Amino acid sequence: MGKLPLGKLDPDFLARLLNQYTRTDERILVGASIGEDATVIDFGATCLVAKTDPITFATDEIGWYAVHVNANDIAVSGGVPRWFLSTILLPEAQTDESMVENIFRQLSEACAQLGISLCGGHTEVTYGLDRPLVIGQMLGEVTKENLVRSSGGRPGDDLLLSKGIAIEATAIIAREKEAELSARHSEGFLARCRNMLHEPGISVLREARLAVEALPHHEIHAMHDPTEGGLATGVWELATASKTGVWLDGDALPILPETQVLCAAYSLDPLGVIASGSLLVALNPAYSSQVLSLWRAEGIDGAMIGKLTEASEGMTLSQYGQTRELPRFRRDEIARLFET
Repeated sequence: MGKLPLGKLDPDFLARLLNQYTRTDERILVGASIGEDATVIDFGATCLVAKTDPITFATDEIGWYAVHVNANDIAVSGGVPRWFLSTILLPEAQTDESMVENIFRQLSEACAQLGISLCGGHTEVTYGLDRPLVIGQMLGEVTKENLVRSSGGRPGDDLLLSKGIAIEATAIIAREKEAELSARHSEGFLARCRNMLHEPGISVLREARLAVEALPHHEIHAMHDPTEGGLATGVWELATASKTGVWLDGDALPILPETQVLCAAYSLDPLGVIASGSLLVALNPAYSSQVLSLWRAEGIDGAMIGKLTEASEGMTLSQYGQTRELPRFRRDEIARLFET
């Protein structure tokens, strides 16, 4: 009954809250559930996909983060993000017009890049904050034929990952801890880390659309966007939602050298740091090579990192010749950088 720690709520506690307090009706095709990225509501010819997500760790380019992390959750449902609203909360005694305009500019530029309309929200200076917070809400559309759920994975599915793990964490660490890191690393190295926000980038729209549009309907069984809690939490959420087990090949995980260096500098486990920029896809193994080839042709790296298994087989990680239980991160590893 003590105070809750930083990070996501304990999944058992959250599941109890969702079961007790959320309501549904016949038009809600995907509702509130552990592991699902967005709500999907039947609108007849198409479905509305809705998502809300805050930006709490990053402060630099916070508007850019807000648009992309919310758009990702529309994309992994097989949909197209269309409309964005934001709530911007600003700290008293620190906010000037330049700060506010910078956030609006970041929101506008990110929306323009993705063809999204910035169409509403709320902005205020409020008390009790030491940094700006942006809470985004993204609305999109998906046809029923293209709808993909995090809960659709099946035992025997291949598990693909785009780009690499902890892309978002690498950019956040370099941007938020720049003063400390500049004494130990070159400006060129830190510039590459900071720029991971844009290259390879934290958006997964392209790889999600490529996969959905290229494969026959229903051969992609599940997609998921690993975010807070890192890849390990994202894999756990997908398998939990799908009621399967999972085997993760740790030796096949693509970890960029810059990510390894920055995680090591702060003793952070790359499997447990915030991970926007990677797309998890569970699909019929007959189509894995096709998806990876399609991504590669478009300049998107990808790898087969494991398989979904029967639930009775549990969730395991094989790495360095040993197999162990998939690690669980009750909070994101990066939260340790912001503890007081």
